[in-house]
Formats: sequence, C-alpha cells, structure tokens
Amino acid sequence: MFKLSDLFILLAVGVSFAVSGLLWFQGFQNEGLFTAIWVPSILTFGIYFKLSSLSARREQS
Repeated sequence: MFKLSDLFILLAVGVSFAVSGLLWFQGFQNEGLFTAIWVPSILTFGIYFKLSSLSARREQS
C-alpha cells in the first residue's frame, strides 16, 4: 500500500519536525516555528500528489 514516494514524504515530515524541535529547544524559537510550518505544507503536497496519481490511475481503467 505504501509506495517509496510515500515513505520519502513521511521521512521529510519527520526530519522537519525533528529539526524544528531541535531549533526550538536550542533557543532559536523563530527558526523553530518557521521550520515547523513546513510539516503541514509537506503533508499537503504529499496528499495532493497521492490523489492526483490515484485519479490518473482511475481514468486509465
């Protein structure tokens, strides 16, 4: 069910979340918040690409 691209999206989300937490707790609150905003953006792009590929497959059959 999971494709390699799905795992890369989840990996990018995990890295972004970890970096934002690291920045936040090292005292760089603004940079941590900026990096934390990437998490929903990456998930949104991942969902969009997943839905567009499913739609393309449905149209072919």
